Amino acid sequence: MFKESKTGDMEFAPLRTLDDFILESARFQLPNFKDLDKWGNRVTNNLLYYQTNYFLMALLFFAIIGVIHPIKMIYGICVSSVLLLIFWYVTNESLTASQFKKKHPIVSIILVFAGIYLVMNMLDSLLVFFLGILLPFSATFLHSSLRLRNIKNKLVNQAENYNLKQTPMGVFLKGLDLKPELF
Repeated sequence: MFKESKTGDMEFAPLRTLDDFILESARFQLPNFKDLDKWGNRVTNNLLYYQTNYFLMALLFFAIIGVIHPIKMIYGICVSSVLLLIFWYVTNESLTASQFKKKHPIVSIILVFAGIYLVMNMLDSLLVFFLGILLPFSATFLHSSLRLRNIKNKLVNQAENYNLKQTPMGVFLKGLDLKPELF
Protein backbone atom coordinates (compact mmCIF):
# COMPACT_ATOMS: atom_id res chain seq x y z
CA MET A 1 0.00 0.00 0.00
CA PHE A 2 2.91 2.31 0.75
CA LYS A 3 5.20 2.80 -2.23
CA GLU A 4 8.17 5.02 -2.80
CA SER A 5 7.24 8.65 -3.36
CA LYS A 6 6.98 9.76 -6.97
CA THR A 7 9.58 12.47 -6.42
CA GLY A 8 11.46 10.75 -3.60
CA ASP A 9 11.19 13.90 -1.50
CA MET A 10 10.04 14.03 2.09
CA GLU A 11 7.35 16.58 2.90
CA PHE A 12 6.28 17.69 6.33
CA ALA A 13 2.57 17.64 6.93
CA PRO A 14 1.01 21.05 7.48
CA LEU A 15 0.12 22.20 10.95
CA ARG A 16 -3.62 21.69 11.45
CA THR A 17 -5.61 24.47 13.04
CA LEU A 18 -6.33 24.39 16.74
CA ASP A 19 -10.02 24.43 15.86
CA ASP A 20 -9.60 21.26 13.80
CA PHE A 21 -7.27 19.63 16.33
CA ILE A 22 -9.15 20.03 19.63
CA LEU A 23 -11.67 22.86 19.58
CA GLU A 24 -15.06 23.49 18.01
CA SER A 25 -15.01 21.49 14.77
CA ALA A 26 -13.27 18.52 16.40
CA ARG A 27 -15.50 15.56 17.18
CA PHE A 28 -14.49 13.01 19.77
CA GLN A 29 -15.98 9.62 20.55
CA LEU A 30 -14.87 6.55 22.44
CA PRO A 31 -13.66 3.88 20.03
CA ASN A 32 -15.40 0.56 19.72
CA PHE A 33 -13.15 -1.56 21.91
CA LYS A 34 -14.57 -4.75 20.41
CA ASP A 35 -13.45 -3.81 16.88
CA LEU A 36 -9.68 -3.44 17.24
CA ASP A 37 -9.07 -3.15 13.49
CA LYS A 38 -11.34 -0.12 13.17
CA TRP A 39 -9.78 1.46 16.26
CA GLY A 40 -6.28 0.81 14.89
CA ASN A 41 -7.21 2.39 11.56
CA ARG A 42 -8.56 5.46 13.35
CA VAL A 43 -5.33 5.82 15.32
CA THR A 44 -3.12 5.28 12.25
CA ASN A 45 -5.04 7.76 10.11
CA ASN A 46 -5.07 10.39 12.85
CA LEU A 47 -1.33 9.91 13.37
CA LEU A 48 -0.81 10.64 9.68
CA TYR A 49 -3.16 13.61 9.54
CA TYR A 50 -2.17 15.38 12.76
CA GLN A 51 1.51 14.40 12.83
CA THR A 52 2.86 17.96 13.01
CA ASN A 53 0.40 18.84 15.76
CA TYR A 54 1.44 15.75 17.71
CA PHE A 55 5.12 16.61 17.33
CA LEU A 56 4.56 20.15 18.61
CA MET A 57 2.38 18.85 21.44
CA ALA A 58 5.17 16.46 22.48
CA LEU A 59 7.72 19.28 22.46
CA LEU A 60 5.36 21.46 24.48
CA PHE A 61 4.75 18.78 27.13
CA PHE A 62 8.46 17.99 27.38
CA ALA A 63 9.27 21.70 27.71
CA ILE A 64 6.59 22.29 30.35
CA ILE A 65 7.86 19.42 32.48
CA GLY A 66 11.41 20.70 31.93
CA VAL A 67 10.40 24.18 33.11
CA ILE A 68 8.58 22.86 36.17
CA HIS A 69 11.44 20.52 37.19
CA PRO A 70 14.58 21.66 35.32
CA ILE A 71 17.20 20.13 37.64
CA LYS A 72 15.39 16.80 37.92
CA MET A 73 14.99 16.72 34.14
CA ILE A 74 18.72 17.31 33.59
CA TYR A 75 19.65 14.71 36.22
CA GLY A 76 17.18 12.26 34.67
CA ILE A 77 18.70 12.76 31.23
CA CYS A 78 22.21 12.28 32.64
CA VAL A 79 21.35 9.15 34.65
CA SER A 80 19.49 7.64 31.68
CA SER A 81 22.46 8.37 29.41
CA VAL A 82 24.93 6.84 31.87
CA LEU A 83 22.76 3.73 32.27
CA LEU A 84 22.42 3.36 28.49
CA LEU A 85 26.16 3.75 28.01
CA ILE A 86 26.88 1.15 30.69
CA PHE A 87 24.35 -1.23 29.13
CA TRP A 88 25.87 -0.68 25.69
CA TYR A 89 29.39 -1.28 27.00
CA VAL A 90 28.48 -4.44 28.91
CA THR A 91 26.57 -5.95 25.99
CA ASN A 92 29.20 -5.09 23.38
CA GLU A 93 32.28 -5.73 25.48
CA SER A 94 31.08 -8.77 27.42
CA LEU A 95 34.47 -10.50 27.25
CA THR A 96 36.26 -7.50 28.74
CA ALA A 97 33.55 -7.05 31.37
CA SER A 98 33.63 -10.71 32.41
CA GLN A 99 37.43 -10.67 32.63
CA PHE A 100 37.28 -7.55 34.81
CA LYS A 101 34.67 -9.21 37.02
CA LYS A 102 36.88 -12.30 37.47
CA LYS A 103 40.06 -10.31 38.15
CA HIS A 104 38.48 -7.70 40.43
CA PRO A 105 35.39 -9.17 42.15
CA ILE A 106 35.36 -6.68 45.04
CA VAL A 107 35.58 -3.69 42.68
CA SER A 108 32.81 -5.20 40.54
CA ILE A 109 30.51 -5.54 43.56
CA ILE A 110 31.31 -1.97 44.65
CA LEU A 111 30.50 -0.70 41.13
CA VAL A 112 27.20 -2.60 41.08
CA PHE A 113 26.20 -1.19 44.47
CA ALA A 114 27.30 2.30 43.41
CA GLY A 115 25.10 1.97 40.33
CA ILE A 116 22.15 0.82 42.43
CA TYR A 117 22.72 3.72 44.83
CA LEU A 118 22.86 6.17 41.92
CA VAL A 119 19.60 4.88 40.48
CA MET A 120 17.84 4.87 43.86
CA ASN A 121 19.15 8.33 44.72
CA MET A 122 18.09 9.73 41.35
CA LEU A 123 14.84 7.78 41.06
CA ASP A 124 12.69 10.91 41.31
CA SER A 125 14.75 12.54 38.55
CA LEU A 126 14.39 9.45 36.37
CA LEU A 127 10.64 9.43 36.93
CA VAL A 128 10.35 13.11 35.98
CA PHE A 129 12.39 12.49 32.81
CA PHE A 130 10.31 9.43 31.88
CA LEU A 131 7.13 11.42 32.56
CA GLY A 132 8.44 14.03 30.12
CA ILE A 133 8.84 11.31 27.51
CA LEU A 134 5.78 9.16 28.17
CA LEU A 135 3.18 11.89 28.75
CA PRO A 136 3.34 13.13 25.12
CA PHE A 137 3.04 9.55 23.82
CA SER A 138 0.04 8.93 26.06
CA ALA A 139 -1.64 12.19 25.06
CA THR A 140 -1.01 11.46 21.37
CA PHE A 141 -2.48 7.98 21.64
CA LEU A 142 -5.47 9.26 23.61
CA HIS A 143 -6.20 12.03 21.08
CA SER A 144 -5.71 9.78 18.05
CA SER A 145 -7.99 7.15 19.62
CA LEU A 146 -10.80 9.54 20.49
CA ARG A 147 -10.69 11.96 17.51
CA LEU A 148 -13.16 11.08 14.77
CA ARG A 149 -11.92 11.53 11.23
CA ASN A 150 -13.44 14.06 8.85
CA ILE A 151 -13.56 14.11 5.05
CA LYS A 152 -10.40 16.22 4.76
CA ASN A 153 -8.56 13.75 6.99
CA LYS A 154 -9.61 10.87 4.74
CA LEU A 155 -8.57 12.70 1.55
CA VAL A 156 -5.15 13.65 2.94
CA ASN A 157 -4.56 10.06 4.03
CA GLN A 158 -5.60 8.89 0.55
CA ALA A 159 -2.94 11.17 -0.97
CA GLU A 160 -0.35 9.80 1.47
CA ASN A 161 -1.33 6.25 0.55
CA TYR A 162 -1.02 6.87 -3.17
CA ASN A 163 2.32 8.58 -2.61
CA LEU A 164 1.36 11.99 -3.84
CA LYS A 165 3.38 13.06 -0.82
CA GLN A 166 5.61 11.24 1.66
CA THR A 167 5.72 12.41 5.30
CA PRO A 168 7.86 11.42 8.31
CA MET A 169 4.94 9.69 10.05
CA GLY A 170 4.15 7.82 6.83
CA VAL A 171 7.72 6.52 6.71
CA PHE A 172 7.55 5.59 10.41
CA LEU A 173 4.24 3.74 10.00
CA LYS A 174 5.60 2.03 6.89
CA GLY A 175 8.54 0.81 8.96
CA LEU A 176 6.09 -0.63 11.49
CA ASP A 177 4.10 -2.17 8.62
CA LEU A 178 0.94 -0.32 9.64
CA LYS A 179 -1.24 0.37 6.64
CA PRO A 180 -4.32 2.50 7.16
CA GLU A 181 -7.62 1.63 5.58
CA LEU A 182 -9.01 4.89 4.39
CA PHE A 183 -12.77 4.51 4.29
